[in-house]
Amino acid sequence: MKDGFVKVSACSPKLHLANCQENAKEIITLIKQCNKINSKVIVFPELCITGYSCGDLFLQHSLLDNALKALKTIVESTKNADAIIVVSLPLEINNKLYICAAVINKGIILGLIPKTFIPNYTEFYELRHFTSSKQADFNQITLFENIIPFGIDLIFSCENILDLKIAVEICEDLWVPNSPSINYCLAGANIICNPSASNETLGKAKYREDLVKIQSAKLICAYLYSSSGYGESSTDLVYSGQKLIAENGVIQSNNNPIIEKQTEILHSDIDLQLLNYERRRINCFIPEENSKFRYIGFFLNKIDYIIKRKFSKSPFVPSIKEDIESRCNEITSLQSLGLKRRIEHINPKKLIIGISGGLDSTLALLVLKRAVDELKRPSSDIIAITMPCFGTSERTYNNAKKLIKCIGAEFREINISNDVNNHFKTIKHSGKHDIAYENAQARERMQVLMDIANMDDGIVIGTPDLSEIALGFSTYNGDHMSSYAVNCGVPKTLIRYLILYFAHKSEQHLKEVLLSIIDTPVSPELLPTNNGEIAQKTEEIIGEYILHDFILFYFIRYGFSKNKILRLLKIAFTNEYDEIVLKNTLDIFYSRFFANQFKRSCMPDGPKIGSVSLSPRGDFRMPSDCKNYE
Repeated sequence: MKDGFVKVSACSPKLHLANCQENAKEIITLIKQCNKINSKVIVFPELCITGYSCGDLFLQHSLLDNALKALKTIVESTKNADAIIVVSLPLEINNKLYICAAVINKGIILGLIPKTFIPNYTEFYELRHFTSSKQADFNQITLFENIIPFGIDLIFSCENILDLKIAVEICEDLWVPNSPSINYCLAGANIICNPSASNETLGKAKYREDLVKIQSAKLICAYLYSSSGYGESSTDLVYSGQKLIAENGVIQSNNNPIIEKQTEILHSDIDLQLLNYERRRINCFIPEENSKFRYIGFFLNKIDYIIKRKFSKSPFVPSIKEDIESRCNEITSLQSLGLKRRIEHINPKKLIIGISGGLDSTLALLVLKRAVDELKRPSSDIIAITMPCFGTSERTYNNAKKLIKCIGAEFREINISNDVNNHFKTIKHSGKHDIAYENAQARERMQVLMDIANMDDGIVIGTPDLSEIALGFSTYNGDHMSSYAVNCGVPKTLIRYLILYFAHKSEQHLKEVLLSIIDTPVSPELLPTNNGEIAQKTEEIIGEYILHDFILFYFIRYGFSKNKILRLLKIAFTNEYDEIVLKNTLDIFYSRFFANQFKRSCMPDGPKIGSVSLSPRGDFRMPSDCKNYE
């Protein structure tokens, strides 16, 4: 489908125990509902045609015959269903009974997959009735006058959507160490369907969720799990009908009917491009010899549809509020740990940092303070320098002074205005507010920091963040440079949360300063102020960082195209930004990103924090003269 998205559904219909024709009606009804929203992969629970808890009724011909009749009804009723449909039933072959999943497409049974691992412990006694696939010495059967492939070696491959390959394992097959899905995925399958009949016990729903999530992460696949629900026997057990849809370690859709209202259908949009990108990127995902698998072809109509999947506006920020504090602690721990190691190695007498009163230098100072404390060195080992010039506002100047005082670092103020003006005279600069006018200030500040570091046997702690590095929004050999860049792995949208995290832990005076800094507009402050007020606001120049960070995440982390990112932007920021604004921001990002690779090629050391890093020695390598492409 367009941009690699395919809609999938996990269904758990109301069950009529041992009434196969009624179950068929329920299944067909849900299939029709899924078709209305263009769902292309639909999975139903284990033994959904009969019910899982039939007990010794499974040995009776009448139930088995009715199950086949119901299957035929489902097949004939779905000739116009443009989807892969997975239903399950008991199937007798050569006097042995197998739990099978029938894979149906447009009125044709493409294949039958038998269950491999038959549980016979605690509340399960399937071996009383059923046989494992390991005992089947045949690979096809005749059913409804058609020869149908049979076995656990079947992968269903879409002929006209090359990224779509589907395989099926049944219930317990997931819970064992050597799940069939492992070999399926190594042989190319990227969507695994699991018809299941898992009863509820305390904590089991969360365990199932973790199991599905981890399996989808390990196998870099989408995992569709559908379990039996209302209507199964409650004689000794309770079935809730839990459904899960996971993609690459992330639960995209979930229901917990024990504590939530029961729903019969769970939908989600799976991104096949994302999955295949991850498999290309991770060289340890090594496809194995696939000659032992049979690839069953099918066709689906290519369509474009409205994506219902949600995309976080701030993908670098945890979506669950309760997770933010623990994540902030983890991030600042990583930052301070990297800095501690660098300080221990160089063993400088002093640690030099420039403080502007803005977000980046504030976070860098807070991390530096934490590292110094953990090294049991005094705060006075930090030399914090504020260097006001033409564009320094009263607010940032006062915040910088208060911040340094609260931290307990050695405070130095060096006004660089005269030095910059003298430099302008030396190079015969006209005084025009051009790039040279702005960058001269940034380079003068770095010269001051580096020279003081030499004088005091210290090192310079850098402040630029990941967003600025991506956009090249720094002065080459100015704020671009340092001895160690603690913020290089932290995007701008996350920095506010990190400073807020420190604020909540701090005493009142420091907390007030940090909150004031958070509320200050982002600015390089390189143009003269308007009566002491900020005259230059970064986001008015290059666009809002919330949009740039969104673009950065999907461009670097998953390699999405410009058009696909625009589509995701429109979904994530519905009714918040005009499409013209989104397109313009995209153009700015791509233009600046490709034009400024030369800065990243020689960026200083710094710790990788999240899944996106632009270090030329680590995650991201690109020629400095690569042309912008779409």
